[in-house]
Amino acid sequence: MILRQSFVRSLCLIAVFSWTAVASAEENLPTPRSVIIAAEEEQAAQPVILAARRYAAFWNSGEARYAEAALARNFVDRTLPPGRPQGRKGVLEASKNFRAAIPDLRAEIEDLLVVKDRAVVRYLFTGHFTGKFKVLNGDGRKISFRAVDMYRVQNGQISDNWHLEDNLSLMQQLGAVQP
Repeated sequence: MILRQSFVRSLCLIAVFSWTAVASAEENLPTPRSVIIAAEEEQAAQPVILAARRYAAFWNSGEARYAEAALARNFVDRTLPPGRPQGRKGVLEASKNFRAAIPDLRAEIEDLLVVKDRAVVRYLFTGHFTGKFKVLNGDGRKISFRAVDMYRVQNGQISDNWHLEDNLSLMQQLGAVQP
C-alpha cells in the first residue's frame, strides 16, 4: 500500500513538472528550480504556481503585461516600503527603479512552496549595475541578492504579498553602503 501511494505521488509530481514545462514554453515563464506542493494538493496548486511564475516573468522582463496577469486588481503589498504607492502601481514603479540601475535584472525562482492558496517563493536576483541609482553611476559590476515573497492567490492572481529583500547586500554591491 505504501509503495502504491509513493508511486501515485511520483506520477502526480511528474504531471506537475510536465504541466509546468508546457506553461513555460507557451508563456516563456521562468521555471522554478524546485516546486514543493503539500500532499494531495497538486491540482489546486496549479493556479498558484502559474501566478508565481507570471510574477517572476514580470521581474525578469519589466513588462507590465506579466504584472497585470499575475496581480489582482485589488492587489495589496503587505510590506510596502515607505514612499512606494500601494497596488500594481507600486510594483510597476519598483521595477522601473530597479531597471534604471540594473537594466538586465533577472529573477530566478530557486524554490516555490505551495500550500492551499499560499506560495512562498525564494528568488535570486542578478544583473549588472550599468544604469543609475540615486547619485551613483553604474560601472558594470555584477549584482546578486536574494528575496523571499509570500503570496496569497485568489481566482488565479496574487491578491496579497509579503516580501523581504536582502537590501543590505544590494546596497553594498551598488556602492551605496560600505561593507
